[in-house]
Amino acid sequence: MTAPDHTPPSPPRAAPAPAEDAAGDLIPFRQAVRAWFTISLQTFGGPAGQIAVMQRTLVEDKRWIGQQRFNHALSYCMLLPGPEAQQLAIYIGWLLNGTRGGLAAGTLFVLPGVLALLALSALYVGFGTTAAITGLFAGLAPAVVAIVAQAVWRVGRRSLTHPALIGLAVASFAALALFAVPFPAVIAAAAAIGWLLARYAPHTLKPSAAHTAGNGPAPLIPDDALHHEPPSRRRAVRILLTGLVLWTIPVAAVAALTGPGSTFTAQGLFFSGTALVTFGGAYAVLAYVAQQAVQHYGWLSAGEMVRGLALAETTPGPLIMVVQFVAFLGAYRDPGALNPWTAALLGALLTTWVTFVPCFLFIFLGAPYIERLRGNRSVSAALTGITAAVVGVIANLALYFAEHTLFTSINTYTAGPLQLPLPDPATIRPAALGIALAAALLIFKLRWSVLRTLGVCAALGLGAVLVGLPGT
Repeated sequence: MTAPDHTPPSPPRAAPAPAEDAAGDLIPFRQAVRAWFTISLQTFGGPAGQIAVMQRTLVEDKRWIGQQRFNHALSYCMLLPGPEAQQLAIYIGWLLNGTRGGLAAGTLFVLPGVLALLALSALYVGFGTTAAITGLFAGLAPAVVAIVAQAVWRVGRRSLTHPALIGLAVASFAALALFAVPFPAVIAAAAAIGWLLARYAPHTLKPSAAHTAGNGPAPLIPDDALHHEPPSRRRAVRILLTGLVLWTIPVAAVAALTGPGSTFTAQGLFFSGTALVTFGGAYAVLAYVAQQAVQHYGWLSAGEMVRGLALAETTPGPLIMVVQFVAFLGAYRDPGALNPWTAALLGALLTTWVTFVPCFLFIFLGAPYIERLRGNRSVSAALTGITAAVVGVIANLALYFAEHTLFTSINTYTAGPLQLPLPDPATIRPAALGIALAAALLIFKLRWSVLRTLGVCAALGLGAVLVGLPGT
């Protein structure tokens, strides 16, 4: 591999802009809304599945955007905190229909999942102790272990193209699993290491292969066309101030009405913070969220955290939506002066707001600049480092879920900075282990979809509870 040229890349030459209507839309706005709503109903299976749906619909079928342009937008979204699939939808919606297109795409992307998970959370709180609900979760939780393991495999196979990157992934896993290094520090270090590797050992970073969408008509937005809205200081200040006000007003209002020590204030502040450090998507940050929500705040148990992820897996939209379930349970159990159900709804909606509003801010603020920074080698190198570290982060999440799903007792051994969690072999759950192995067979061997696998495992869990198998 030849050493990369470190001279700054020249900005892309603008291709002829696609024709716009009087409102600045490249396609009719109502047509775009229908397309985004259809996409939102198919976004099962985590970010990989969600990105695949947009790839097929927008790049291959409708030909609204070219493959290189799609990849460039995705690369920027991967560098941002928050759910990259939703941010990609906002970015493409902005390309097609401006600000209102980004708002429509991003909102529709999460709306079906928000409504579905609210209903499922209420069912869990109201009927979670019944045999039927217990059985369903007894099957869903072990299936999540296999699903997260598949995520480790997919990301690792695509990203770890050199021993140096494998070492970075292993180091990230060890830092989180064995030494409790803060997640943001791991991500920041990975970005810096990626940049250093590109500068001093460029052979360790294999560039991504260019993918094409196949033969067909030219896309509506050519790969080399610049968006009509140029970056400007005035625009950036306006968007930044608007976004910060919209983001913070609900948290400030809740703090003023319920007190700084209320569950709602704690949830608003905590999930506002996690919205800024969720690099790599939901899988990468859920171990951190689980640790804080379970051990520090006590909003739910470790087993319930796994069940919440199982619920999020069964609904469309980003997997980070599981934080809505966390907030629902925490607010219901500590409602303060409110009715528990009102408190649960308030906590869930507040958490959803502070989690997803920043996504719109990041895209609207940065997209015009990113449009003029295509091919920047520093950005690409940082992304490579972060992606390698995310493999280790997801592996840590898989370990966390496996321990708390397949065993009933976990002992942590401490020696200096080392914190080693080890399950008690005598407390293994045979039924959960069997369902997890069945899920792994369906996903890895038979290549079943996530939703189909969850359905089968839910049925297995229900059957195990009804016949009284041990370990459910």
